[in-house]
Amino acid sequence: MDCCHLLSLGVRVVSLMALFPEVVLKDLKANKIAPIYFLQGDEPYFIDQISDYLEKNAIPEFEQGFNQMVLYGKEVSVSTILSHARKFPMMADRQLILVKEAQNIPDLGKEDAQKLLIGYLSNPLPSTILVFAYKHKKLDGRSALKKEIEKKAVFVEAEKIKDWKLNEWIETYFNDLGHQIETKAGQLLADSIGNTLEVMTNEVGKMLINFPEPTRFTVDHISKYIGIHKDYNNFELTKAIGYRDVIKANLIVHYFIQNPKNHPVIPIFSLLYSYFSRIALLHRAGSLPESQLAAAIGVNPYGVKEYVIAAKNYKLGKVIDVFGYLKEADLRFKGVDSGSMTEEEILRELVYKILH
Repeated sequence: MDCCHLLSLGVRVVSLMALFPEVVLKDLKANKIAPIYFLQGDEPYFIDQISDYLEKNAIPEFEQGFNQMVLYGKEVSVSTILSHARKFPMMADRQLILVKEAQNIPDLGKEDAQKLLIGYLSNPLPSTILVFAYKHKKLDGRSALKKEIEKKAVFVEAEKIKDWKLNEWIETYFNDLGHQIETKAGQLLADSIGNTLEVMTNEVGKMLINFPEPTRFTVDHISKYIGIHKDYNNFELTKAIGYRDVIKANLIVHYFIQNPKNHPVIPIFSLLYSYFSRIALLHRAGSLPESQLAAAIGVNPYGVKEYVIAAKNYKLGKVIDVFGYLKEADLRFKGVDSGSMTEEEILRELVYKILH
């Protein structure tokens, strides 16, 4: 399926390299469906969005029993998949062949199997919708198969949302669902849950069950319904450390120690590493205006003032020391030179060293 063929199907081509997930979803909702989809990347949420939509909507429900097949990568070979794809639908206009966990297809990396798939790409059966959901991995960009997929299929690269874009994504997500969320509440979600969108949407979904009408969500909503303490959370910990608020930082650490299942130390180490990495970038950026600093360090403009204050509190030499403290804490957590220190003691000592 070349570029002209895509256009004749109504699929908008953003790039011959990869399409954005939201572009593909928009076309699917307009019933603009192509013969082959290859969905790959590190963010399974977007892959599931597209494959789930096709599974529920590409074939009328009363036809799905005969003309819809879900295969699992580890259980099928490329030749088996193509054998199903070359069959004609039963008393219908089209059929759907959805290959889930396609990264586990045993022979997909072998030359003979790739040649078979390249052959099908050149001449797909128009009445078949063939979908590969290839999660957590990417095809070899140098391979002939990857190049042919880019040219002849709807190819989606599902990337993780960058940390500094996550708050914007959360606001858009709430808007698309008919709600709104305050910037600070969105930041609390972003900093506490991170950019694993499957977890994020599951937690938000459980909260939204309680709000059938359009709602503007605040920090209090997030605290009550998702269980993220509005005062004692990852966002408030980094802020307290950045502001060198010793009392508040210690109160938060104490709360974390009392609730270890909800606040494991490894994600906290990672968060602090990212936080001080941005402070280091800020020192390197020099005297840029705040509007440019946000882009330079990769944060939402809403949060750049906090980093400016933190950079004043932590000179570059101290930031370098903090990286050493984090490495030491990580090794101790893994049992290196930890003696009899508990996980809680390691966290408490780390925060003490950073603050003093």
